[in-house]
Amino acid sequence: MTTIQVRNRCSDFDTYRAARVKSLFNAESGCNFAIDAKLDIDDGEWSLGLIVGPSGSGKTSIGRQLFGGGLIYDPDEAGLWPGDQPIVEAINPGGSFDDVTAALGAVGLGDVPAWLRPYRVLSNGEKFRANLARLICEKPDEVVVDEFTSVVDRQIAKFGALAFGKAWKRTGKKAVLLSCHYDIIEWLEPDWVFDTSSSTFRRRSVRRPRFDLEIYETDWRFWPLFEPHHYLKLPRMPCSRCYVGVVEDQVVCHVAMSTKNLGPHRFEARFCRLVVMPEWQGAGVGLRFLAELAERNIRGENRWGKPITSMIHTSHPGLCAALRRSPGWQQISAKLYGDNKRRSLKSIKKSNNRIGKSAVAAGFGGHFRAVQGFRYYGAGRLPKGRKAARK
Repeated sequence: MTTIQVRNRCSDFDTYRAARVKSLFNAESGCNFAIDAKLDIDDGEWSLGLIVGPSGSGKTSIGRQLFGGGLIYDPDEAGLWPGDQPIVEAINPGGSFDDVTAALGAVGLGDVPAWLRPYRVLSNGEKFRANLARLICEKPDEVVVDEFTSVVDRQIAKFGALAFGKAWKRTGKKAVLLSCHYDIIEWLEPDWVFDTSSSTFRRRSVRRPRFDLEIYETDWRFWPLFEPHHYLKLPRMPCSRCYVGVVEDQVVCHVAMSTKNLGPHRFEARFCRLVVMPEWQGAGVGLRFLAELAERNIRGENRWGKPITSMIHTSHPGLCAALRRSPGWQQISAKLYGDNKRRSLKSIKKSNNRIGKSAVAAGFGGHFRAVQGFRYYGAGRLPKGRKAARK
């Protein structure tokens, strides 16, 4: 049993206003504060702890005494964020690119344009998640994080807590978070919680809440809401239908689906323009949304009325890593360069001449972007000879 005693004292002022406050409110003194925190954490069988309570209840004072009195993690105050570099460059400079982008995706900061901005111009919600991504990359053995989720709205706080909790537990290190918000407890799923308002300690006894994602078929009318958060600026996919995911009347995710020809009388569905709103990233919404639509195609619940497979091409490193881990998805391709741009231009001109449209001046391809392809077979339905997705 670890016992932490907090005894904060300051001068007992006897000025006119201080004396009048004491008289009016029968307050003898405001100079002393005391709390005893008994934390049953000596067994070391935990990774994530939470100290929660109202402001002024001793959370920070307790946190300063944890782990031998180590410093509280605050890269912003320590000046660790350079003002002339994007966050993707500033996080873990000596580490790998894949680790950094994986950490950004793991905490729900999958909005690629934000990766290219310096920390100082990010929104409060983006700064919050960028700090969490930095912490995951640095992976200190023991760390205390103060004011956890205090500067963000409650929607981002809940899903940010969920995303960080899952990512941090994979590191195997120990972190204690300090927060004045009780609404994150069930989303964070900490191994233990100490409540400073009641001086009570408990091991994890809550389960993450559930929410229903409703899926609707639509057209491109919702795309303007999602387009600013997509990592590519491309025309809308032709001959496609769109789908949106809705939670409690709030549109949270989007994807378009068209047809990919595989040969005579053979085709499959092709997904594109998958976007999850920033405040919902990190909860696994996008993958479940995509998998449900792919399952519908396998069941023949589509415009063709027949069972087909589904595939998606993406160069988003976070999405690629998530698809490789997800049951039912199999990687089928990986290309570093785009297709031959001259051949694309020739093909487009030929098609336009056939339908009487004017000539074009550019083709697609030639880009330096690692595009990876994945096909959905369904959990437990991977073809013979193919290994299951790596977990």
